[in-house]
Amino acid sequence: MAEPLAKRLIDSGVHFGHRASRWNPKMAPYIYARKNLIHMIDVRETIRGLLRAKKYANQVAEHGGQILFVGTKRQASETIEREASRCNMPFVAERWLGGTLTNFRTIRSRLGRLEELEAIRNSDELASYSKKMQSALNREYRKMYRNLNGMRNMTRLPECLFVIDPRKEKNAIREASKLGITTIALIDTDCDPDLVDLPIPGNDDGIRAIEIIVAQLADAVAEGRTQVQASKKDETPQPEPAAVVDKDAE
Repeated sequence: MAEPLAKRLIDSGVHFGHRASRWNPKMAPYIYARKNLIHMIDVRETIRGLLRAKKYANQVAEHGGQILFVGTKRQASETIEREASRCNMPFVAERWLGGTLTNFRTIRSRLGRLEELEAIRNSDELASYSKKMQSALNREYRKMYRNLNGMRNMTRLPECLFVIDPRKEKNAIREASKLGITTIALIDTDCDPDLVDLPIPGNDDGIRAIEIIVAQLADAVAEGRTQVQASKKDETPQPEPAAVVDKDAE
């Protein structure tokens, strides 16, 4: 398994870091060389970090926990939405709203407003409003849907946060750390690995590299959720077998 994964990661360019002038010295343990003024990330460290992250994500999912996938940069948003939806986990792919975690009650109330707007738009009630009001409601709905739809089914704080580029998502990392929520992140050579619980060193700007890393995490989560469903099925009480009537005894 490790060899094919290593080849796929290398082919995706996961080992290409940023210019050496932009590096964070704390990333030194994950860098193996500098070529043409670009730092090269040790793919062995990428795989090691990825396997640790997958193991943890699998355990969280296996125990029924939630992992919030976060990636709002252009290269990551589509992949984050697709893979999080595939493993049935919440996601933020457009914009991180301040207080998403630390003021979660307010976010839940906004989700209630989103559902209210959907009900209005899907009924005849919308026609009863003026054209100006209809336009305002539709505009409000589109904005809220874009920012909140991925968290629609997140009824409680997540047990884990998975982030693409903690520099870009510094507010998300800060809120998670404040609440003691475990963080997993794909980190490039300009990031501070000490801010993340489970760093995965790698190119956080390459679309193909991001796709592989996120898909691997989503696979681990999906596997954990499958194990939960299987264990629940095993725990379901089976009907007692019908008593065998001994006809000779009658």
